[in-house]
Amino acid sequence: MPGFLRKPHITDYYLMHMMKMFLFDFDGVIADSLNFYENLVKRCLEQTGATVIKTREEYLDLFDGNFYDSLRERGVDTTVFNNVAMTISPQMDYSSIVPFNDLLPVIRELARDNTLLVVSSNTSPPIKAFFSRYEYDGIFDDILGADFMLSKRKKIDHALGKWQVPRERTYYVGDTAGDIREGKEAGIKTVAATWGWHSRERLEKVNPDYIIETPGDLLRI
Repeated sequence: MPGFLRKPHITDYYLMHMMKMFLFDFDGVIADSLNFYENLVKRCLEQTGATVIKTREEYLDLFDGNFYDSLRERGVDTTVFNNVAMTISPQMDYSSIVPFNDLLPVIRELARDNTLLVVSSNTSPPIKAFFSRYEYDGIFDDILGADFMLSKRKKIDHALGKWQVPRERTYYVGDTAGDIREGKEAGIKTVAATWGWHSRERLEKVNPDYIIETPGDLLRI
């Protein structure tokens, strides 16, 4: 009848007020991949003629902000870079990338009652291949990689709009200062994982909402 308002069901209340959304960075949070991608990025930059990094510290500096913004700031054409990466990537041995210990059961527990997505600067095909290899298939609701869009901030906004989870109940789990900065720019909770690429000291400087030492700490957020 006109003007009739359906009484909210208990399930609706739960979804609106209890469910959380966890957005996970991939490299450095789920996958132990620093050596692999440092090598890949260096090779790609060499082929583009833009040798802007020589040391590991210079590589990690690229993740103080958005990775692609950092490349542009150093004069790298990111379109050319990505085209080169698409050529080189199939030649690489991805078997050296392994999951961090003790994370899978935590992810499965979180997925029972929450929405889980991957928000990464990596592209989705290697992430999907990794998930198939290590029994992560079917856990995440979506993968928002560099083939979707480059800005993590925009990917976070997309996820918020699509899944309709409040910002105050949305958490971005990252391992670099850039992850935390983009999560803060999106107005969501930020969780710094200390087992990844940036040190705890580096992460503390960008004031994440939470700093966690082990995957199990996610269950206490």
